[in-house]
Amino acid sequence: QDAIDRKEKRSETFKTAVHGLETDTPALKTEQLGRRAPQWVRDNLVTMCMRCKEPFNAITRRRHHCRACGYVVCARCSDYKAKLQYDGNRPNRVCQECYIFLTGHTVLEDREGKHKGILEKGAAEVSSRSLVCSSLQLLDKNGKGGTRGWFVIPQDDPLVLYIYAAPQDVRAHTSIPLLGYQVRDMPQSECRHLFQLAQSRQVFTFVADTEELKRRWMRAMARSAAGITHPEEEEDAD
Repeated sequence: QDAIDRKEKRSETFKTAVHGLETDTPALKTEQLGRRAPQWVRDNLVTMCMRCKEPFNAITRRRHHCRACGYVVCARCSDYKAKLQYDGNRPNRVCQECYIFLTGHTVLEDREGKHKGILEKGAAEVSSRSLVCSSLQLLDKNGKGGTRGWFVIPQDDPLVLYIYAAPQDVRAHTSIPLLGYQVRDMPQSECRHLFQLAQSRQVFTFVADTEELKRRWMRAMARSAAGITHPEEEEDAD
């Protein structure tokens, strides 16, 4: 099961997100839930349920869409029915949060109030308020393979790099504190735009899609590594 989960997360494509800026999927306002048809979040932009944060897989946890908000959710989190005005008040499959809002009913397994950990910041929300965000590839130690993901340095947490499996995931799978790292440029290799973060024996090697994107990331990471959190601080340092 662990192998299935890892394979599912690593096999997601990011081409649509990178070139189509899919993180800008508009969300319905609360008062519009049930009254207007939502724009569905694309399946390939998430690797985990957008409500309970459990990873999807092809066997035991499949993707479903909430007909009220358009989120991609698992069967357990969408096991509710509510009448939707835009569909002639017919009962539709909705997620738990929309069910509570639309019906006024409570459920025993209400997750509201659950404390969010440092990694439980939604990728789309963080990306909309970021210093830089894009798809990158993080190479493994031998430099031959690696994991492609959605990388974000948030404006409100500029000293940390958050790594998501997909650009609409509701939880990051890891983070890297950037303070104190050195940013190294690397020569282009086989049309790959490479750069590194290094501190002592810890080295991370990244691959950007373009040279311009690589330079943007290097500048942002260098500022964070130096502890610069505001543009005026950078001017003072100069």
